Amino acid sequence: MFQSFTGSSRRPRQVNLSGRNSNPFAAYPTPRHSAAGPGSQITVANAQHERLLRQQERDRLNAAKAIQRNWRGYRSRREVKGKLRREWDHREGLHGRSTTKPEQAQPYQHDEKLEARGYVSETECMNQLELLLHFAVTSYPDDVARLDRFAARFLHTFEGTTPKGLWPRPLRRLATIILDVLLRNDVHQFKEVTIDNLLSLLAFVTRLIPKDLAQMANRYYQALANLTIEVQCHEDSQKVRRHLLVSCVLGLLQPLTSRTLAAYEGFATCYLITAELPNHLGDLSILATSINYKLLASSLASSLRGDVSRQATIKMNSEERLWLLAYFIHLRRHAYGSDASTQNLPDPDYIAVVSILLCSVADEISPRIDLEDTALVKGVDTSSLQEAMQIPLPQFVRKEILSLINQGSITSLLAHTDAVSRTDPPTKNASMPEDARLLAGYALTLLRVFPRRGDDIRMWLYLGSALVLPGSNGSAKRRLPAIKYFWKAAENTNIFESISRDPRAVLSLLRSTPQEGAQGGASERDQEWMIILLFLELYTFVLKVMDDEEFLSGGSSQSTRGAESNLTWTRESALPLRDVLDLTAFLKNFAFTVYWNASDLSGPENTDLDGGIGSYFSTSSGSRPDEPGRNTRASAPEMKIAGVTGMSIDYLKGMVTGLLRMVYERDSRRKFLPKAYWLMTRQFDMEGFIPAVVVEEEKRHQVQEANEGEEDENEDLGIGLNEPTDTIIGTRRTQQTRNIDLLRRQQRKASRKKYLEAVAPRLEILQNMPFFIPFPTRVQIFREFVTLDQMRRRGGHVDPDNWRMSVMQNSGLQSGTDGRPSGHDIIDRHHAKIRRDSVFEDAYEQFYELGEGLKEPIQITFVDKFGTVEAGIDGGGVTKEFLTSVTNEAFSSSNGLNLFIENDQNLLYPNPAAVDERKDILRQAGFKEGSIEWNEQIRELLRRYEFLGRVIGKCLYEGILVDIGFAGFFLLKWALTGGSGSASRESGYRANLNDLRDLDEGLYQGLLQLKDYPGNVEDFSLNFTVTDTISTPRVGGPSETAEVSRTITRDLKPNGSNIPVTNENRLVYISYIARHRLQIQPHLQTNAFLRGLGDIIQPSWLSMFNQSELQTLVGGDSSEINIPDLRRNTLYGGVYVIGDDHQEHPTVQLFWQILQDFSDTDRRKVLKFVTSTPRAPLLGFGQLNPRFSIRDAGDDQTRLPSTSTCVNLLKLPRYSKAETLREKLLYSVNSGAGFDLS
Repeated sequence: MFQSFTGSSRRPRQVNLSGRNSNPFAAYPTPRHSAAGPGSQITVANAQHERLLRQQERDRLNAAKAIQRNWRGYRSRREVKGKLRREWDHREGLHGRSTTKPEQAQPYQHDEKLEARGYVSETECMNQLELLLHFAVTSYPDDVARLDRFAARFLHTFEGTTPKGLWPRPLRRLATIILDVLLRNDVHQFKEVTIDNLLSLLAFVTRLIPKDLAQMANRYYQALANLTIEVQCHEDSQKVRRHLLVSCVLGLLQPLTSRTLAAYEGFATCYLITAELPNHLGDLSILATSINYKLLASSLASSLRGDVSRQATIKMNSEERLWLLAYFIHLRRHAYGSDASTQNLPDPDYIAVVSILLCSVADEISPRIDLEDTALVKGVDTSSLQEAMQIPLPQFVRKEILSLINQGSITSLLAHTDAVSRTDPPTKNASMPEDARLLAGYALTLLRVFPRRGDDIRMWLYLGSALVLPGSNGSAKRRLPAIKYFWKAAENTNIFESISRDPRAVLSLLRSTPQEGAQGGASERDQEWMIILLFLELYTFVLKVMDDEEFLSGGSSQSTRGAESNLTWTRESALPLRDVLDLTAFLKNFAFTVYWNASDLSGPENTDLDGGIGSYFSTSSGSRPDEPGRNTRASAPEMKIAGVTGMSIDYLKGMVTGLLRMVYERDSRRKFLPKAYWLMTRQFDMEGFIPAVVVEEEKRHQVQEANEGEEDENEDLGIGLNEPTDTIIGTRRTQQTRNIDLLRRQQRKASRKKYLEAVAPRLEILQNMPFFIPFPTRVQIFREFVTLDQMRRRGGHVDPDNWRMSVMQNSGLQSGTDGRPSGHDIIDRHHAKIRRDSVFEDAYEQFYELGEGLKEPIQITFVDKFGTVEAGIDGGGVTKEFLTSVTNEAFSSSNGLNLFIENDQNLLYPNPAAVDERKDILRQAGFKEGSIEWNEQIRELLRRYEFLGRVIGKCLYEGILVDIGFAGFFLLKWALTGGSGSASRESGYRANLNDLRDLDEGLYQGLLQLKDYPGNVEDFSLNFTVTDTISTPRVGGPSETAEVSRTITRDLKPNGSNIPVTNENRLVYISYIARHRLQIQPHLQTNAFLRGLGDIIQPSWLSMFNQSELQTLVGGDSSEINIPDLRRNTLYGGVYVIGDDHQEHPTVQLFWQILQDFSDTDRRKVLKFVTSTPRAPLLGFGQLNPRFSIRDAGDDQTRLPSTSTCVNLLKLPRYSKAETLREKLLYSVNSGAGFDLS
């Protein structure tokens, strides 16, 4: 038996998977049989291939037949048309000219004698027309010549008459042929007589069948526009040509038919986009007086809103839209003539048209409208948007667009609207008035297109009012302030209600859907956003000029103004406090969501959405998540909220943040909202909140380090706030390189910001809306940030002595400049000898160059006036004494530095006149203004402000409290320094009337009287200028210490000395005065101080606190001194050390008993006596550094208590009686004695 026998005699099946033929005797494959596979597969493949070959053969045969058929048809048509041409020429008396091939015909020569003859009869003319229509080809010059001849004879035939028969169909075909000829690119090569004949014939046909030609209005006006631009005629015939063009233009517009609106639409979208029409037509007065403006506005409005003509609008380029906008404004003004009252009442169609067109060209108007004509450079290719920005607007366009900024028209926008009944308030979710939607879009567009006139536009809108219809009680009509009108419209929107109820609704409302806006025009949601945005704009403006009394009077004042009411318009515009509560709920929910869910809003799910609000959030930057800010490719155009240019999500976020903080500041000054109303701790996991924030801060620092050095620093000396710094570029290449480089930096910055918003939402909330988190939590976060920074900078050695030792060890092998180890250089730079009589100057000279190195531990050695080094070891106490001494000297009004001055409440702020005073001193000393020495002296002054900022930052960094009070408006600038960079101008510091109270009470009261003055403020003869008083020491003479004062008058706005203050613009004047006093005048000093402060304390850390909280950070808690807390955190020395029995010394017990019985004022005196500051640390006395300490000072009952404030040490004798201790302690505290260093 074979070993492989299995019990079955059946042969096993052979499976061949290789595709090869295993039969060695098989024949080789033939060309017909491919070797690609075994039998059945080869057969199928061959059959498919043969079928394909047969199909290709049939296709070739059918194609050949089609070509032959088309050629036979073409040849037959050419032969027929040739016969028809010969017949037409024969009838016209032109023999022997026509050929079979029209292109080979001899050029046609005008025969004025023949053309001057009309046709014998109307029938002959009709026959010739029909014959012409059968063969005319507009691309053949000979057929154009025949059309020219027919036009001349036709016009002579019906001169002064009209055809008696019905010719609509042939005339419509004739008009089509004429338009085809006029649309040719070489129309400018035609003879003048030919163009005139064709225009005359077109005008004649238009009068006969205007309704039929209105169906082709677009091609009709495209042809006329082409002719207007391309054709230049002789000066003698120019008047005739213009008359013919105007006749043709008006031919479709003047007859009133069912197609007239279509004609007006074609006229607007195809002819009114022609540049320089006044030059081409000589004047627009004939057009303006002959057209129907209302029909034009109606058709253009529906065109821009509608889906069909939206395609036509898209085809228009920016220049064409500019001209259309200018012509439309001009035609409206001409239509109403000198009727100012009518001109100042814009109709809805006008508002819609101007809004849409302005919004579409806003990016070009803003940078070009202020350019002079001399800026126009020859040879600039305007196809490039960046280069087109350098070309000024045409004078006609600029004039018409600037006419939109008119006080009468803007203030009266609401005059023709009817608000709700005064006695019947609207219900929630009531439909929005159509007027409110239109006006909101129009006003927002003006604000974005004319940002420099923003305050004027807001004020004019604010002065407007709507009509309140009589209520059910029969009351008379009254006026409703614009603020309240738009507030009622805003709070009735679905968006407002949804967000106020649920913060999560923000995400869906900011995202668009593909269906929205598909039918053209703004969607319902976009219209609601427009109303909300405009209200936020207006309310932000009003809060800047509304004092606290007016703000809080909203709940008690009348909502409308009667004829005999004495209420000011500002007071009437104040919202009731219950409405402010509703508004704040909306702002809180919106702001929280856009910061907390920043990553969701900018996610990839929105990248493909087109249009609407969500289209802004495109993230197609191409940068990886782990490499923020590295993309340098051109970014996509910025999307818009509600279709309004400039209204991005960043702008809206900044505006909401700014308004929310303004309301919060008022609530901080005078509480009107419930306690703990601002907290949103339920939205966070507070147990893990602090660690999570620390992690986010570490990520932020990593991103900042990775991109360090990319931020450009443009700190130019003497440049005022918001002043332009234009630079003339010599060549286009240089300018393009500069623009590209600037664009790349902006893209990297924006990318980093977006990345941080996504990965650090808690930080964003803390920086922009810190009041959502409890103050103690924020203080703990601040100290954690400082500790994290110390660990990072000092290599993990937070203790000063350990840090110094590590420096010496790590740099022991490296040599410094003098051959010593470099560690000695580092330590020496952080050590200084300070003279007691010039603490600030010595500190400035020795520590200014350290910059942010002042964060590291410093060592101080005091030297008395005899040059003797004072005994003592700096274990932290001497550093504290040094810092408090520097601040006491620098901020004192008697030191002669005059860097800071006090207000009426003895609170400090930078001297606004310091730079001007220094300039006056330099002039008296003979320095040339603008010279190197001059600039260096100014920089030297600003460096002192910068150093003072670092000193205050060092105190905050080390947790050292100083007894200094800063003015609230100055501290507010600290708090807003590190706010969101997405809209820095919107979320940064805003000067307002209430902040002036902290600066100058007299100025504040005077501006209040001006704002509320019931008469004509022009009686005061004020203009838009401000007078600054400069006081400088008198040089020479016996009265050298006396001061000389002089005044400087500055314009608050360009040409301000020629702009009087009126009742209409006084609010702008007040806001400009506040802006000058609080921002512009102290700009350089404040910036220098904040720059120094930012060297030590990250600006984003400061933004976690408001002004009162920052004062608490600097000087301690102003609440009542907590004696039990102080007692728990006190250290004892000498015999006062607590022993094993855990009992305090009897004298110590007496001390705590007496201190507990003291009033809070006396407690603060004791605390200042020991620690040099009367306030407790923010988180309790456990944070006091060094700790509060008590040591015995002998048993002499007559000795007074003494202190060492540098180490917070009270040296208390062992008094045996409580009365003696009380008497001696109060005597020492009130006399200020007791300081020594021993």
